[in-house]
Amino acid sequence: MQHRSIPIQPIKGRGAASRLAHRFEKEERQAFDDGWSVPEEDALPMRPATELRFEDARSALSRNDSPDIPFERSLNPYRGCEHGCIYCFARPTHSYLNLSPGLDFETKLIAKRNIAEVLRKEISRRGYQPAEIAIGTATDCYQPVERELGLTRAVLEVLRDARHPFALVSKSSLVERDLDLIAPMAAQGLAAVYITITTLDGELARTLEPRAAAPHRRLRTIRALAQAGVPVGVSVAPQIPFINEDMEQVLEAAWEAGARSAFYTVLRLPWEVAPLFREWLQLHYPQRAQRVMARVQDMRGGQDYNADFATRMKGDGLWAELIRQRFQKATHRLGFNQQRVELVSTAFRRDSASGQGELF
Repeated sequence: MQHRSIPIQPIKGRGAASRLAHRFEKEERQAFDDGWSVPEEDALPMRPATELRFEDARSALSRNDSPDIPFERSLNPYRGCEHGCIYCFARPTHSYLNLSPGLDFETKLIAKRNIAEVLRKEISRRGYQPAEIAIGTATDCYQPVERELGLTRAVLEVLRDARHPFALVSKSSLVERDLDLIAPMAAQGLAAVYITITTLDGELARTLEPRAAAPHRRLRTIRALAQAGVPVGVSVAPQIPFINEDMEQVLEAAWEAGARSAFYTVLRLPWEVAPLFREWLQLHYPQRAQRVMARVQDMRGGQDYNADFATRMKGDGLWAELIRQRFQKATHRLGFNQQRVELVSTAFRRDSASGQGELF
């Protein structure tokens, strides 16, 4: 399913190493020896540049009714993610755009340039009932392109005006830029932030999440958020057998930095993520690739993935139970999740959301 004519190898600064064909492509081109020899210096693939496209969103909020997800509304300013995390469960969404879940997902980004305006209209409608909005659940709302476009900041400004509750999750230190918006809202019970730290191993993180912030930088972000009075949690997702094995150390470091809630999931490999992850294993950890996938399948009923709502987030079986016990013991010992963060909706101002409140 790969489109390539040279031996596959890692691409510096990227997670995927190929443009994996997506499941809707009607024609799959196989590798073909056409007799041309490739000089050694030309065999290394050039680092692909990031391409940015724009779209006008028809709606800002997505509704969710999955029983294993703790939020019913989400918002994502971008499609695709330059962080390039090889395990990202959102990669297959690029297939619906006729783009590859591999390199295209992390190099061909789509920005919803009007998302703040559309959000303002949606939450200003008569009959709209406010409830927590989860931001950045599919792709990181603070990925590098946000530095120039500021779409996430524009969304937060709309929510601030409306006094609308939100929680966001990110692997980026760029969230600190918006503390002037987030901290005052947190003081009103309107905001919470979750930082993902998959491992403290910088070398592994650079390979696993090539364009996300370094682990030690994410810990500094947790500290900055906590010191600003923002309820901050840590995500240690995903847990990958025999790859990121320092969950307890991550939790200890996050607690020390100021995180007070924590959660995890195990590796999810829907659709094209499975062959991409297998490819990544063969490139970076060939000596343990078979062992990793055997344990992943142990948690998925013998398959690469099982989408059953009851088990897709935490897995099933002995290895899934072992991870669960490790997480529970570590969080209990440290003091995580002792008090639930409850965001409030009672302060919502519809007139301010529409901008009318500023007229009087």
